Amino acid sequence: MTFAQFRDAPWANSHEAYSKARLAMTPAPEYASSEVILSSVYRVIGLEGATERTVPQSGRDLDRAIKRARERGKGPDRSTLDPDSFSSLLGSILESPKLPNQSTKRFLQVMPLVPQLSVFSGSARLAGNPWTAGQLVKRMVWLGSSDSAAAEAIWRAFFEALSVGNEDDVFARFLQAEVEAWVPKPNWHLATPRADPVMARDDASIDVFPARQFVHDVRAVIAAKSAMTRRQWTSLLEAVIRLGAVAHVVWLCEVHSRAWIALSSALDGEGPEGAEASRVALYPERLACLPYGNKALPSIRDSVSRFLAARLGINTTLWALDSLGIAPADGLSSSHGLAELCDQVRANRTRLEGTGVRDVVASLEDRETRTLLCRKGIGSNINEFVRHVLGQRQTANPTLRGYDQGYVLKKAGASANSPWIVSLGPVAVLALVHCSLAGVGGPRSVHRLAQHLAQYGVSMAHRDIPQNDLGQQLRMLGLVLDSPDAESGMLLVPPFRLSPVSGRGQP
Repeated sequence: MTFAQFRDAPWANSHEAYSKARLAMTPAPEYASSEVILSSVYRVIGLEGATERTVPQSGRDLDRAIKRARERGKGPDRSTLDPDSFSSLLGSILESPKLPNQSTKRFLQVMPLVPQLSVFSGSARLAGNPWTAGQLVKRMVWLGSSDSAAAEAIWRAFFEALSVGNEDDVFARFLQAEVEAWVPKPNWHLATPRADPVMARDDASIDVFPARQFVHDVRAVIAAKSAMTRRQWTSLLEAVIRLGAVAHVVWLCEVHSRAWIALSSALDGEGPEGAEASRVALYPERLACLPYGNKALPSIRDSVSRFLAARLGINTTLWALDSLGIAPADGLSSSHGLAELCDQVRANRTRLEGTGVRDVVASLEDRETRTLLCRKGIGSNINEFVRHVLGQRQTANPTLRGYDQGYVLKKAGASANSPWIVSLGPVAVLALVHCSLAGVGGPRSVHRLAQHLAQYGVSMAHRDIPQNDLGQQLRMLGLVLDSPDAESGMLLVPPFRLSPVSGRGQP
């Protein structure tokens, strides 16, 4: 690969130092919903052989198997239900609502209640080569863990929690066994995890780091599993996954933008010098992409646009160094790497100017304007990801519009053109109150919840909570006590009774 080839296809020909970087956006997000992400996690963590591409065909194969069973008058040997009852189970009781643009399409789409359902349901697309959303969650677990051993431990605990065992309710155990009778392969077992990068040790203590908060919250949700039914627990898990995944993607956008600012300054002979200065330059001090009660998508679109411009600039610089015979430093993996890359750029300024690096960046920005404005390509895909993961599900069947209660964005009005505003659904409120209180002793005010939400980019003044709709939800769900001694006058109430020793739920 050469500098000239990169100029011809800048999105397809990223430099190896970029594509393998710890903080590269891998995999690049596309359309997904919370159920699509959880289904993909099932496949990644314990259903080896089931991929995003095989899911639609597996659904069609199951439809044919049900038709053949009807003709025989019975289902598989180990099944309890007859073919008609099993079909009704999938098409009615477990049905996950289709989007308005899917109303005429016929395919199996069920809630990801147990692992085996993900063999034939929950792919991001029905054709082509859909992205593997579960790999994004896995990468977050590794980045947010202190080291590889800790990441593998939480990944194994995650697998065990996703498994259907004796602590799960009767319906979940019955459902997993019934679906396994109809779809026996692949078997559910812990897949050997591919090594993913962990955060550089010197950078792990940064103030705002959504992946680290996500790992903490996954542990908290796992600990609460036995306090509720399988359906309730998976709903809580989805709420944490959807907020954590979007916050992580937006955080990566900001990191890219700041890295390009540093490199651009280095091309002028300035920029950060040393790891400490690079750390300040690389990582945002706060993430305020989701202002509570206000529109969020326009500001996120701006962040994505800055990411795309930064990706062009960073890769142009890396390819320019490569064309000079200089192996670029790993500038997007750590503050040390960024400091080294900036040193390389400053030391070779004159030679880099000879490659026309700035002219190349300017010409690419002019040529790729529609992509940079998020009207097509990667930027459009990321915006679609954010909108569908955070937004309340818009259903083709109006009677199912209340299906999704773990949302982070909702329509401001009944009109189709109403803007999306930041507002937590009741399941998201339950999940985040539980996670914010996990691991702390003694009473905590709503200030604690506001601090927790800030780690995911949800910004609000904690003193506004008693008056806004979040305060109303907290009261209706019984998650606060009004106390004149508490800051803001509201104390958080743990939503679940957990054993202080084991962390497990109590009946």
